[in-house]
Amino acid sequence: GFSGWDRPRQRVVDFKQAAKATGKMRLVAFSLAVVGARGLVPAKTAGSVRAGVEVSVATLEPEVSSSPRAAAAAASPAEEVVLAECPLTAWGETIPDIVAAQKEARASPAAPFLYELAAPAATAEEQEAWLVANAETVSARMSSHGAVVFKGWELVKTPEGFRRAYEALGLSPCLDPLHAVSARPTVASGVYEAVNKESRANFFIGMHNEFVGTRSPRAAMFVCFKAADEGGEFLLADGRKVFRDVDADLLAELYSRRIRYSVMELPFFNWIDTLGPLRSPVESLVRGLAAAAVNAKVDFDVSLQWLQDGSAYDDDKTLQARAPVQPPVLRHPATNLPTWFCNVHSHSSLLRAKRADVYGAERFESGASRINKSDMYFGDDMPLTPQQLDHLDKVTADNIVYLKMAPGDAVLLDNYQTMHGRNVFKGKRKHAVTWFE
Repeated sequence: GFSGWDRPRQRVVDFKQAAKATGKMRLVAFSLAVVGARGLVPAKTAGSVRAGVEVSVATLEPEVSSSPRAAAAAASPAEEVVLAECPLTAWGETIPDIVAAQKEARASPAAPFLYELAAPAATAEEQEAWLVANAETVSARMSSHGAVVFKGWELVKTPEGFRRAYEALGLSPCLDPLHAVSARPTVASGVYEAVNKESRANFFIGMHNEFVGTRSPRAAMFVCFKAADEGGEFLLADGRKVFRDVDADLLAELYSRRIRYSVMELPFFNWIDTLGPLRSPVESLVRGLAAAAVNAKVDFDVSLQWLQDGSAYDDDKTLQARAPVQPPVLRHPATNLPTWFCNVHSHSSLLRAKRADVYGAERFESGASRINKSDMYFGDDMPLTPQQLDHLDKVTADNIVYLKMAPGDAVLLDNYQTMHGRNVFKGKRKHAVTWFE
């Protein structure tokens, strides 16, 4: 009953005797224990604006409300937030001719990107009331511009005030998409810590939409409680624009062949190569048991395969877990327009290695960080060429906006059409995020 078990045919092996002879079969149990203990966590991988990226800056007219809802929210003490399950990804219908869809997008006027919203009043209470009165307008700006950037809001300087802000907007928080596979640290109920660890400070987090396996939040709100001493900018990129800019031939190939991600690597199995004639059946056994352990833990199908070309762990024999096949472009659930929804910029091991040449190698502080490695392939498991990856890297980088946030700043973004990331930094950095249905 093991999912994904590659059973050897017409072969019977006394593994107990093999273990006695080699003294190493105990490593199977150890390796599977690591899978269960560490979870399955997809790794993720420069206030200035990148030249060529247009940003809309505007301020809505104040319309302060004294509604009972705002007053009640302001007066209520902090309490545990009930989080819904992170929703399933809404891929939309298949696009019959992806190149024709891109041509149509290129011929249409470019949509505005980012809507900056200055605080409409001085006090947190007045700001909260304004959000209640203008929630529909803020939501519309997020949809039209991909993200709303709140600048200088007293209300969002504390975790409790941040919660009051998103509740005033009528947003429904959901569990972190990583919830099924790992626990992200929280700073308050329903408010998750962003990647702030100093051990990850030199790790440039590439551009990505937030999703794990088959689940994606509809929106997200990021907030700054303390800016880094240097760097640490929050990064944004318009998926609609990336879709327009990708080379048409590469887009067609990616869409027809689909893509898939590797989400974990287990570099524990050099000992198998010492087993001689038992190597092949033991490989099949370990692969099957590991697949069973992983698939029992996550709510999406994972296939495991042996890396044939070494790995990042001194050429250790490595078992790699790969997520289901998916398209690199989807139809937006509200507009039905195509948008780039592909995490190659953050997940490609080649692109991460190139960034490591600039910012320094990753620092592994735990076994989990060594395990949580990712990469991207075509849906048929073949790798993208270095030239294809370089092109996707450039197209993405050309569309990045670097946003230097400060306490009182927050970003509400549409997760389906706006990618996010984080620059390297120095010093203490305290940013957080809440996901929404």
